[in-house]
Amino acid sequence: SPSELMSPILTLASAFLAPKEPPRRRSDRMGQQFDPQMIVLQIVAMQSLYYTLLGLLLGTLRSLWGLDLSLDALFRARLFTVDSAEGWIEILCMMLCAPLGALLLCIVVERAKKCLDFTATLHFVHLVLCWVYAGFPMHWDWWAAIGGSFVAMVLLGEFLCSRKELQDIPVLSI
Repeated sequence: SPSELMSPILTLASAFLAPKEPPRRRSDRMGQQFDPQMIVLQIVAMQSLYYTLLGLLLGTLRSLWGLDLSLDALFRARLFTVDSAEGWIEILCMMLCAPLGALLLCIVVERAKKCLDFTATLHFVHLVLCWVYAGFPMHWDWWAAIGGSFVAMVLLGEFLCSRKELQDIPVLSI
């Protein structure tokens, strides 16, 4: 009979057309869900805000010393030298960006255990951009400045995020 022939087809069609549950995301220990899209957006936000701050610092200090601001100031490792005032400006700006980057971590990332990952990603992307722009950085001054900035940003970022995580949760008094 026609109804017997249609039964398996209808069952199969209803299985494909039935509303599906959204895919389950893996949760971490604190109950937050693993969300790759959020992680990518946080990385883009960190990079954008970090370069904005670094550009503002470099622009301000370089203009005070009568130096031009260009992409070289951001991405050319040979400018990071302790032998010139220009090099000290570059190093100072990189070191001043570490505490500002830690504040960004506290605002954008909000988790102490993620500070190392996001800081490593930020500095790795900076390394790659410097490499693409002007070749692999060979100057020890650049590596020392980046290393100092990395360590300071991780430690201060973890400190600030852990303080934020440990704040009391306000509860309505009844």
